[in-house]
Amino acid sequence: MCVGTGRLYVAVAVGGFRRYATYRVATAAGVFTNTVFGLILVYTYIALWEERPHLGGYDQAQAVTYVWLGQALLSTLSIGGGGFEDELMERIRTGDVAVDLYRPADLQLWWLAADLGRALFQLLGRGVLPFAFGAVFFEVALPSDPVTWAACLFAVLLGMVVSFGLRYLVALSAFWLMDGAGVSQMAWLAAFFCSGMLLPLNVFPGLLGEVVRALPWSSLLQAPADVLLGQADPLGTFAFQAAWAVALLAAGRLVQSAATRRVVVQGG
Repeated sequence: MCVGTGRLYVAVAVGGFRRYATYRVATAAGVFTNTVFGLILVYTYIALWEERPHLGGYDQAQAVTYVWLGQALLSTLSIGGGGFEDELMERIRTGDVAVDLYRPADLQLWWLAADLGRALFQLLGRGVLPFAFGAVFFEVALPSDPVTWAACLFAVLLGMVVSFGLRYLVALSAFWLMDGAGVSQMAWLAAFFCSGMLLPLNVFPGLLGEVVRALPWSSLLQAPADVLLGQADPLGTFAFQAAWAVALLAAGRLVQSAATRRVVVQGG
């Protein structure tokens, strides 16, 4: 990638950040919603961990930390939706995507850059305050080693790319399914269940636990959480996330190529 092209995608990412930064009321409402939802989950987890003190290999403080990290990453990684995919699906439905394909930029990289900008804003604008609230008012297990914090942030960055890869495939389905609402809802349910947003994947028993931990959604929350809580080898976690990121981006590239041929055949 040449320097000029790289600057283009950096500008797109900055634009994505600034775009969401303008929605101040929505951001404040999101902080409030994440905090309330976090409180509900925390007290549920506390009751559960009082009955099973070392469930999933976590103590109660680690479980509480897991909840607040989840609230910090919920919008950051668009686990519950709200990312670029709805906009891209609408552009595909209306045919405006033909304009996107004529841009002097790659469609996949354009949306990836924009989504990374959005994710960074959501992490800072909507994720930090609920996490800080949880750290102040509850007993949490936070590392004192700055290297662990840096490793967790890198795992979150890789999770952003994996999340994009999953949602990009969902969005491209609109080239064949003019109404992608059903696919979006299925993807939203899969993300909530398989990322560990409802319960840590370490809690899932036997074969089910092994399967969900091997799926790409575990890169979104479970992987960064285990790095932060010292429950996983950071390098192994990075390799797992990076492998899924590459695989999903490659799959998106193949589907994009097929979709582009479809647009050309149909005349735009």
